[in-house]
Amino acid sequence: MNPEIIDNINKPNHYQGANGIEVIDVIRNFAGNLTGAKSIFWGNVVKYILRFQKKNGIEDLKKARKYLDWLIEEMEHEG
Repeated sequence: MNPEIIDNINKPNHYQGANGIEVIDVIRNFAGNLTGAKSIFWGNVVKYILRFQKKNGIEDLKKARKYLDWLIEEMEHEG
């Protein structure tokens, strides 16, 4: 694929780090044994934290905070 062509479906720039590591690879590597809503909440926290500088700035940080609050609530109700 031509490196000058932007592919916002398969390889969006805002999901790639400086060394080419993608958010999805970080999520897959660190997700552990989370399932259901907890895995969705955690994955979204990671996604928004990692992309905020390249995409939506403070808005993404606020989204990450919201998903983190939901994850904490799930974890507190679990145990």
